[in-house]
Amino acid sequence: VQLVESGGGLVQAGGSLRLSCAASGSTLSINAMGWYRRAPGKQRELVAGITSDGDVTNYADSVKGRFTISKDNAKNTMYLQMNSLKPEDTAVYYCNAYVVDYSDYSKYEFWGQGTQVTVSS
Repeated sequence: VQLVESGGGLVQAGGSLRLSCAASGSTLSINAMGWYRRAPGKQRELVAGITSDGDVTNYADSVKGRFTISKDNAKNTMYLQMNSLKPEDTAVYYCNAYVVDYSDYSKYEFWGQGTQVTVSS
């Protein structure tokens, strides 16, 4: 599975951005996907996750009500709509795919290269 993020950039506080993550390769093997972020000097954290069918989502408390995760399976693309952005949302955002090989229940994770989001105050 290959993942390519896009859509990052510089925005003022209160503004919006939409991140995209295009998946290619063995996309039918993906069980769930998510967005993570790593801010300077901090550990990587889960921002939002979504199941392969898009029916179940979860969010970090810090982004609930402001961010929305979604998927377009026809395009093999996941999105993160980010509204009401705050300076503390500044980070590199990474796309993640979680795969289970049911032939032997091996688990794999795949990562994109990351996209920078900078929110100015």
